[in-house]
Amino acid sequence: MQHKAVLAKVVIAGLIAVGSATTALAGDVGVAVNINAPGLYGQISIGGGLPEPELLLPRPTIVVPARVVVGVPPPEPLYLHVPPGHERHWARHCREYNACDRPVYFVSERWYHDVYTPHHMHHEEERRDFEHRHDDERERHMEREHEHEHDHDRDHDHDHDHDRDHDRDHDRDRDH
Repeated sequence: MQHKAVLAKVVIAGLIAVGSATTALAGDVGVAVNINAPGLYGQISIGGGLPEPELLLPRPTIVVPARVVVGVPPPEPLYLHVPPGHERHWARHCREYNACDRPVYFVSERWYHDVYTPHHMHHEEERRDFEHRHDDERERHMEREHEHEHDHDRDHDHDHDHDRDHDRDHDRDRDH
């Protein structure tokens, strides 16, 4: 029953991560669970200036070897943060992560909390700052466009007033 609760949290975190994801830079593509909440486990992305992960096992674990298809590269390994003990009984838990036929590296709890999470929190903060600055710039640009349109309308109205005055003067000269 506890595993279903963990799986539900992973699914929710995945939906949140996908819903709030921004475009990744080339070379840093990956799905990540970037929410550091107790009991939250799942796939993490490696790269983007992140220090080498501390692994629980030196080699990837795979329960069901992937079928070899000529011309198709083997599946990329996954890096997972899992509850303590899951790595020892991976055949029982791999379906929860849709990873039975993938090579899997398990990152240590210490590395996840002390390195990965602060790194992603820092980058998330930078992303929010960038978006905030971008929103401010967009707002200033829209204000300038609005002012320009207002100035243009005022100049346009002034031109019409000038034309009417000119027409009135012309009509008066003609009447005299």
